[in-house]
Amino acid sequence: MRVLIVGSGGREHALAWKLSQSDALDELHAAPGNPGVASLGQCHPVRAEDADGLLGLAQSLDVDLAVFGPEAPLVAGVGDELRHAGIAVFGPTAAAAQIEGSKSFAKEVMEAAGVPTAATMAIARPPCVVKADRLAAGKGVFVCRTQDELDAGLRAASALDGPLLIEELLDGEELSLFVLTDGVRTIPLAAARDYKRAGDGDTGPNTGGMGAFSPVPGIGAAEVEELVDLVHRPVLEALARRAAPFTGLLYAGLMLTDDGPRVLEFNCRFGDPETQAILPRVDGDLLVALAAAAAGDLRGVTLDTAPRAAVTVVVTAGSYPDHGDAGSVITGVEDAEATGAFVFHAGTALRGDQLVTSGGRILNVTGVGDDLGQARSRAYDGAARISFDGARYRTDVALPEGTRVG
Repeated sequence: MRVLIVGSGGREHALAWKLSQSDALDELHAAPGNPGVASLGQCHPVRAEDADGLLGLAQSLDVDLAVFGPEAPLVAGVGDELRHAGIAVFGPTAAAAQIEGSKSFAKEVMEAAGVPTAATMAIARPPCVVKADRLAAGKGVFVCRTQDELDAGLRAASALDGPLLIEELLDGEELSLFVLTDGVRTIPLAAARDYKRAGDGDTGPNTGGMGAFSPVPGIGAAEVEELVDLVHRPVLEALARRAAPFTGLLYAGLMLTDDGPRVLEFNCRFGDPETQAILPRVDGDLLVALAAAAAGDLRGVTLDTAPRAAVTVVVTAGSYPDHGDAGSVITGVEDAEATGAFVFHAGTALRGDQLVTSGGRILNVTGVGDDLGQARSRAYDGAARISFDGARYRTDVALPEGTRVG
C-alpha cells in the first residue's frame, strides 16, 4: 500500500512511525512532513491546505491511502477533493468535520444525540469558559474564573474573529478518547490525558498541548466502552441522520465531573500530543485499520491495547504559545533516543545538516514503561538531554494527582 501522510507535526511523525511497522506498507510519503518523518519515508514540499498540490502529488505517486493529521484541511474540504478523485482518505468529509470546525454545530449535534455537555450561557459571567466558534489550533478556549480573566478571555477570543460561545465551567478530570470509525462500527483506542496549559500546575495560557499520558488510572476497557456508548456512537448516528456520516477518527475531549462525563469538545482527527502517547500502546496493524475505516468497512478489524504505559513531554520554544522559534540549533536528540525514548519531531527543520527549530512545539519525547512512573522517568530522562536556545517543558506531566512540583 502506498500511503501519503498529510501534515508536518509530532502527531504526523508518530503516525509515520507506527504505519511504517505495517507489513501492508509499500511506500510512505508525507506532505510536507518534517525531518523526523523523512527518516521513515519521502517528504514532499506541499502544504497540507493545498488541495490542488496534494491531489497532483497523490495522483503522481499513485497513492492508495491519504491519512490526514491536522484538522484545517479536513474542515476546508481538502480531503473531499482527493476522495472525489478516487483516492481513499482517512478523515471525514468537510460536512462531518464541522464537528470540530464549528463549536455551535457540535452543540446542535450533541443536543440531537442526547450527549451530555457543558451548558451554554446566555450572558458571560465568571466562572465560565469562552470559546471561539472556529478553528484556533487549540488556542481558542479561555477558562475564566474571575472577572479579570473573563475580560482578557473575551478580548483574546474576539481577536480570533467570528462568533463566540460561552459555556459553564466544569470541574473534574479531563480525558481524551479516540475512536476509529467507518461511520457505523467503532474501534476505541486507549484513553489518554493531556496538559493544555503552558505552565506547571495548569497555569498560564492554553496551548496546543504540553504533554500527555496513557493509560489513565481508573479508565480501563470497560469504562472506555461505556463512554463510547454514551458519547461517540450517538454522535455518529446523529451525523448520519444529517447526511454527514463520519469516517476517520472521532476524538472526544471529556470532563469527568461529579455528575458524570460531559463533552468539552469534539475533534475530527488524531489529537496532538495524545497520539504520541497512545500509538506506542497499540498492538496490531494500524495501517490496515485506517484503510478499512476509509473504505467504510471495519468488520473483522481489531486493535489491541498493550499493558505498557507511555508518557509524552513536549519541548517548546521559550516564548510558546505567544511566539515560536526558528533557526536555533537543536542538540541531544540522538542522546535522548539512545536512552530508549522516542523523539517525535514537531517543529523542526534542517539547515544544511544541522537540525534547527521551526515552530512553537519543537519536539515530543515519549517514554514507555511497565507503568506510568517508569514511563515518566524515561520521558524526562530523554527530554533533559535535548537542548536549544530557550528550550522548556512542563515538569509535572503524569505526576500522580495531588503531587506538588518543587
